[in-house]
Amino acid sequence: MAVTATGCELTYCRMRGIMSVLTAFIKERKMGLNDIMHRLVSCPHMCPHNDVRGFLKIDENQNEELDGDFDTLCLNAPRSSLAEETALKPCDFDYLKIIGKGSFGKVLLARHKETSKYYAVKVLQKKVILKKKEQKHIMSERSVLLKNLKHPFLVGLHYSFQTTDKLYFVLDYVNGGELFYHLQRERVFLEPRARFYAAEIASALGYLHSLHIVYRDLKPENILLDSEGHIVLTDFGLCKEGLEPNRTTTTFCGTPEYLAPEVLQKQAYDHTVDWWCLGCVLYEMLYGLPPFYSRNTAEMYSNILNKTPILQPNMELKYHSFFSPINWDDLMDKKITPQFVPAVCGPTDLRHFDTEFTHLPVTSSVYTSDHLPVTNSVREAAGAFPGFSYVPSSDHGGH
Repeated sequence: MAVTATGCELTYCRMRGIMSVLTAFIKERKMGLNDIMHRLVSCPHMCPHNDVRGFLKIDENQNEELDGDFDTLCLNAPRSSLAEETALKPCDFDYLKIIGKGSFGKVLLARHKETSKYYAVKVLQKKVILKKKEQKHIMSERSVLLKNLKHPFLVGLHYSFQTTDKLYFVLDYVNGGELFYHLQRERVFLEPRARFYAAEIASALGYLHSLHIVYRDLKPENILLDSEGHIVLTDFGLCKEGLEPNRTTTTFCGTPEYLAPEVLQKQAYDHTVDWWCLGCVLYEMLYGLPPFYSRNTAEMYSNILNKTPILQPNMELKYHSFFSPINWDDLMDKKITPQFVPAVCGPTDLRHFDTEFTHLPVTSSVYTSDHLPVTNSVREAAGAFPGFSYVPSSDHGGH
């Protein structure tokens, strides 16, 4: 049906176009207002009147936490990503070596110029994230990282910030190497060492589950060792938040060797898929390969579906007889001595990282924005991650 106004026929497509322009205009003005509000909140001397302060609900010690799905993040973000002002910029770091690469960017060993502290800085390309429609996972990873600050076996986030074309996660620097790296070198671990690692992983997973988070991508490549030999779980891009008890999800994701049967069959599943993955990783630590592994992917999937182990329902994993030697309070306090301590001479000792990465040159593009023409796609990338930046409330020098 067409609508006539001032002699012009407005088709459905034209009306959608007009609404799109109006919506963008309103959104831009709203972001500008949000930016002004944020500046007032950040600078209390600008609004001394009690009524104004009361309206803004100023709390100088309050940190923002962004939960929920990406649409909610965008709607409720306090300011435009282009207007975000954080204490850190890419040029505040010296980027020393590339220590990892992924689908969206790379991870670098970096030293903060002012404090001389070492961090692992994850640098992601916005245009690649948008092309693969993965912005929701990136914002979810940020949200999960902010909830991980109090657990000894989860990597911690110190800062996050962005430029027009890149996102930056400033994370704990862990240089004991991936569990995958050590397993490749040693083929198998003795049972006490495997049990110790499995217990620390189980503790981390249990903590995530208590926050209604399902990890969904447990594998040796995502399990790091710190310089003292303790486990550090990293990479939260596939986490599912908000999965409360008795709730399920159906998203097909993970790594083939470790997929639980219900995920493989595209059935509804819950947090127990993480325990399945832990069982696979434990098996791999003891025997050298995942339990259902085959070079033929179809055969491996058949093995997963037809060789399902019988698990006791509603049983807490840490009470299993396998973990009877573990004192869980001592484990959390890191009072249990690791069976293996990686040999490292200091933060710049990269012997436990793959030389495939560390031999790559660190280019200036890491700490400078690409000089791209300001096209619609660039504007989209620049504004697609509102509320991404994070600075702890205590100081600007890191933890």
